Amino acid sequence: MKRLLVIGLLVAGAAGCSGSTDATRPQSPEKTESRPSIPLNAEQHPFPKRRYDQVVFLVTHNSMSNRADGWLFPNQNTRIRKQLEDGVDGLMLDVHLVDGQPYLAHGQAWLGKQRLVDGLWEIARFLKEHPTAVITIIFESYVASEVIRTAFEAAGLIEQLHRQQPADPWPTLEQMRSAKRRLVVFTDREGGQWPGYHDVWNFCWETHFSVRRVEDFRYDRNRGPATARLLILNHFLTRTVGSVSLAIQANSETVLGPRVSNCLDKTGHLPNFVVVDFYDVGDAREVVNRFNRRTIIAPDRDASRATTRD
Repeated sequence: MKRLLVIGLLVAGAAGCSGSTDATRPQSPEKTESRPSIPLNAEQHPFPKRRYDQVVFLVTHNSMSNRADGWLFPNQNTRIRKQLEDGVDGLMLDVHLVDGQPYLAHGQAWLGKQRLVDGLWEIARFLKEHPTAVITIIFESYVASEVIRTAFEAAGLIEQLHRQQPADPWPTLEQMRSAKRRLVVFTDREGGQWPGYHDVWNFCWETHFSVRRVEDFRYDRNRGPATARLLILNHFLTRTVGSVSLAIQANSETVLGPRVSNCLDKTGHLPNFVVVDFYDVGDAREVVNRFNRRTIIAPDRDASRATTRD
């Protein structure tokens, strides 16, 4: 998700790209060096007493757009299921109508597509197999909310959705697990139309997502009210499209580490959702995991009053 904004990639010769892109497509020639899996989700969050808003989650940008399934100009190397297995906590997903049906797609279906319900089934299976995992979805939606709800019902996820009011305190991870409501969903379209389908800008604010160089990363607010309690820290580079080489720069310890560590002092907020391209290159998982271990927050304290160990 180009952070809740479609990137209209109109490539010369697109008319020659016909047929379904659900099948494997030609791979990008760019090579990647993915690191071994370092699980950070499921059983790895040793903070059951922390509220949801007191934890930093690793989120993949345009999660559905991946090289493994042959998407063109992908933002990730691996499929959604593999991302979750590797410790990704949150998924940014674009939803469009294709032939009247909801699909995960990045602007144009010929770039790659997956039925929304199939993507949700992957998430449902993961939650079933990992009973302590807490997962977040942030939708960029171009589809009516009731169509989205039908897909959630088909995937058996409705009863697993956490339901939150903006003014209410967030539950702890332990409480979410006990309630068996471990999936949090935000959307930029028709949020609040049904329980568990939250308007993202009632709960979150975000930093800018159109960044070309690491020197241009800032904490300035882009969308969402300053009073929102959750922060989406967009941390990826785009030069028309994202790339592994750009992600290696953005996800390095020397760039991402200070940005995450300094966020609380600069904004007064924890970087609740650290959003990256190609999460499996660079140091994104290690940075988020280490920050969570070092951040000290008593269960009854606001995230804004957190401290970190040196």
